[in-house]
Amino acid sequence: MPKSQIRKKKVYTAPADLNPAQIAAAKANRPSAPWVPALAVALIVLGIAWLVVFYLTAGEYPVASLRYWNLGIGFGALVGSLLVFSRWR
Repeated sequence: MPKSQIRKKKVYTAPADLNPAQIAAAKANRPSAPWVPALAVALIVLGIAWLVVFYLTAGEYPVASLRYWNLGIGFGALVGSLLVFSRWR
């Protein structure tokens, strides 16, 4: 019976203390700044208030010269809040 081949073990190398990939991962896992949820909630309140005022005043306010672009501004604020909320950890 032939003798089986002996496998060589890999030499152990200790991990580096400050690996750039670990630093980037640590930055990515940090909680977000306190202004992120505050800005998102402010955009929601602003967007809803803009739309409600537009509908209740039959288009006279907030800006009469913009007419139906007021809807775009209100919904744009709501979409902006969703984008800000997507950055919140």
